[in-house]
Amino acid sequence: MISIDTPRDLVGYGRTPPDPRWPGGARIAVQFVVNYEEGGESSILEGDAASESLLSEIVGAQAWPGQRNLNIESLYEYGSRVGFWRLWRLFTERGMPVTVYGVALALARNPEAVAAMKEADWEIASHGLRWLEYKDFSEEDERRHIAECVRLHTEATGERPLGIYQGKPSDNTLKLVIEEGGFVYSADSYADELPYWVEGPQGPFLIVPYTLDANDMRFATPQGFNSGDQFFAYLKDSFDTLYAEGEAGQAKMLSVGLHCRLVGRPGRAAALGRFLDYVASHEKVWIARRIDIARHWQVTHPPKVAV
Repeated sequence: MISIDTPRDLVGYGRTPPDPRWPGGARIAVQFVVNYEEGGESSILEGDAASESLLSEIVGAQAWPGQRNLNIESLYEYGSRVGFWRLWRLFTERGMPVTVYGVALALARNPEAVAAMKEADWEIASHGLRWLEYKDFSEEDERRHIAECVRLHTEATGERPLGIYQGKPSDNTLKLVIEEGGFVYSADSYADELPYWVEGPQGPFLIVPYTLDANDMRFATPQGFNSGDQFFAYLKDSFDTLYAEGEAGQAKMLSVGLHCRLVGRPGRAAALGRFLDYVASHEKVWIARRIDIARHWQVTHPPKVAV
């Protein structure tokens, strides 16, 4: 007999999600993430078994066991050498806040980029120690990676990370993140358009969900965007739908995921710039870092205490 019991939450906020009460009566909260991964990806130079294969111009690339893939390596290097600075200019020229998902090893290898992030007052959240598949790690090894991630991130940026997006989490990731004790939120979820609380061993813990659809990674997948116009149209439709829902009293959050080596290319960056200007042309929009959204949720929608 099939059991309907499950540890998963398939209901969420249901028919009547809470009013997030975004600052200034905003109808939508818009949040931009720059994933900074270049230098933390899989490579036999780091003792990994194979080369990187994901999210580059070589769609469908396969990992090369025991060999370097210099094409993939140089495509990643473009992200840190060129793409990052194009994105940095796009956002700083407009005074728009950003959250960085920073792979700790990648951050440590580019102090100039970290200095620019800090100069712009971007939140530098954690994207793990390395950009690896943690499903393949033992619980203890992942625990060590999280501890080393916090140490190296703090050394590279001057501050410990308050948010974390492991990106390729294991069954143990959330437990280990909560156990570490210093994180305000996790972003390893795509389950909602509002933050939500989950129960943890030390009490409620905040999830600020992320996105894989309003995300430039779809330039590097078989079913995805093949032009900047498609990217812009998808982001615009997402914004317009959520903005209209906010006008009707159902305000939500729009996350937009970006990668230096992908949307940092000129033919795509132009579309991103158009979208940034489109967002800025609207009133009642809160453009925020993820830590700002987390802090707002903690104050406005604290976890309910069982009586």
